[in-house]
Amino acid sequence: MHDLIIKGGTIVDGTGAAPFKGDIAVKGERIVAVGQNLGPARKEIDAEGMVVTPGWVDIHTHYDGQATWDPVMAPSSWHGVTTAIMGNCGVGFAPVRPDARQFLIELMEGVEDIPGAALSEGIDWKWEHFPEYLDALEAKPRAIDVGVHVPHGAVRAYVLGDRCNTDYAPNAAEIGEMAALVREGVEAGALGFSTSRTLLHKDKHGVHVPGTFAGSDEMLAMGLAM
Repeated sequence: MHDLIIKGGTIVDGTGAAPFKGDIAVKGERIVAVGQNLGPARKEIDAEGMVVTPGWVDIHTHYDGQATWDPVMAPSSWHGVTTAIMGNCGVGFAPVRPDARQFLIELMEGVEDIPGAALSEGIDWKWEHFPEYLDALEAKPRAIDVGVHVPHGAVRAYVLGDRCNTDYAPNAAEIGEMAALVREGVEAGALGFSTSRTLLHKDKHGVHVPGTFAGSDEMLAMGLAM
């Protein structure tokens, strides 16, 4: 007895093979059979006229704030996305010192046009360090999975404060501190490190994002930290 059968859909299995009509049997959290006449199930979904595919992984999203309050993660979950990757373009909300929260909001607002008012009202800031941010995400039930990069902008703001998006060149100790934050995040479960060096990325006030003019020594240290 299967737990679920998705019946009569057009199956696109992700291998590159031609679509075919068939049934999918699920037991527990695993697909256990694909084909025809798979036997009885406790629940059956009629997928006639529908396409059945593996979940979509959206490798570039900016749900960094929304993921802390929205269990549905709309609109991505409405369109078949089962995993959303955040922390892209060097913008995000961890690590963060309490006095830098508004700066990170305005950074996200400028780069991604996400309303700052929504972020200010929605984010509960139960973290300072990146591992604590992952814990906050883990504690929130949600419809889809998430993965996160350690964002360069947040790391720079944490270490350099107001100098983070100026032409100030960090010294070796400051670069080492930034690298340690990246390493801490990756060891806690971050997928990697993200940055942005495009001149098109600016904060709410038109200032280039932190990292735009970061030197090669800083970028190398970030890479080695992973």
